[in-house]
Amino acid sequence: MNTRFAWDGVTRRQVLKTGLAAATGCAWGGSEWVVAQQIPLVARAKAVIQIWMWGGPCHLDTFDPKPEAGRDYCGPLNKPIATTTDGLQVGELLPLLAQQADKYTVLRGMTHGVNAHETASYVVQTGRTPGRLVYPGVGAVVSLFKGHEHGYTGIVPPYIVLTELQGRFSEAGFLGQRYKPFATGGDPNRARFVVEGIVAEGITDEHQLARRALLHSLDSLGRALPDNEQFERLDRCEENAYGLMFGAARELFDLSKEDTALRERYGRNTFGQSCLMARRLVEHGVPYITINYKGWDTHKQHFEIMNRKLPELDQGLATLLADLADRGLLDSTIVWWGGEFGRTPRVQWEPPWNGGRGHHGECFCSVVAGGGFKGGRIVGASDARGEEVVERPIHPVDLIGSIYELLGIDPDGPLPNVKGLDVPVLAAVEGVKTGGRLYEIMN
Repeated sequence: MNTRFAWDGVTRRQVLKTGLAAATGCAWGGSEWVVAQQIPLVARAKAVIQIWMWGGPCHLDTFDPKPEAGRDYCGPLNKPIATTTDGLQVGELLPLLAQQADKYTVLRGMTHGVNAHETASYVVQTGRTPGRLVYPGVGAVVSLFKGHEHGYTGIVPPYIVLTELQGRFSEAGFLGQRYKPFATGGDPNRARFVVEGIVAEGITDEHQLARRALLHSLDSLGRALPDNEQFERLDRCEENAYGLMFGAARELFDLSKEDTALRERYGRNTFGQSCLMARRLVEHGVPYITINYKGWDTHKQHFEIMNRKLPELDQGLATLLADLADRGLLDSTIVWWGGEFGRTPRVQWEPPWNGGRGHHGECFCSVVAGGGFKGGRIVGASDARGEEVVERPIHPVDLIGSIYELLGIDPDGPLPNVKGLDVPVLAAVEGVKTGGRLYEIMN
């Protein structure tokens, strides 16, 4: 039977008296020991929407503001706002998310200590440190366990990226091409969302159908060998392709079907409409969607960029959370927000940065909502300047393992693969730090 652990606070004396320490394992929890109890692993989530903050968002400007640290840390963003969660403040440019705080938990103790984009992206997306084997990212693993081999019947692939691949790591790792994501390309905010392989830019429907008719008129060999197995296979591929271009898949990606007022609520920009598209894909049953939200590598002009990007983030993500909840989808959909690391808490005012923030992997934030994660919580804490984690460190392996468990994927079980490698999905390995899975916020 698959199992996970629920953390019940007991004193160190109680552990020693009952003898549970040796039987179940203990973890240090502040001034007390906490002991793990085994309970059945139950899948709460059916899908994940990952909002990948490409480049690394600053925790001080978003979900871990430090107004007391002063201008060298806050810059002009020194007026955080209260939320619907007691004790939780967020950055002043996130007023809509402040009103949705009961739906999400802020993980203020994220850490891995890596400051290089590529390595940090790999660590955050796989839970592993780089080595001889290239492990798959979360989306590929979910595609393996929740895709076509396990009952997924959708007309689009089970792992979709809106709109460009992250490009920092190999998404599928040793699982191979079959589990790579389908990157849509295009822009969902355009009048016509040009999805690669489904909508061809600059070609009308009539022109596309005329091309098909011309192809068939020239296919003399196919007509001469009507029962050829290879030709029949090609014909099936063609039917599938045109089914995507003119059938249900095209309808799925057509955002003009949505209410105009709702589109405005999400924000008429690429990110906002990507959030809306992600909700449509969840409704269709797609188990893993990544929104690759670029533009957060702010070495220069940081605050000028934040004044543009944070309101866009606020509108899109807040509306996504509310829309999923209103449609009864949030309980079964994990929303995971975060990037490969944070930004340096101390602003780099000196040339050539002139008000920028560098890479900071020692301490940063992630946000989780839905799919079995409780809302209205804060896990972990940073120091007075946001430079180091001082309470409840959370490593990528902890968060990823928690997501897998809520999806019903056993992190300690075997990871099937065509190479025949005997490896677990996510078991702790030498060199990978862990603070324990997030059972305190898992229903």
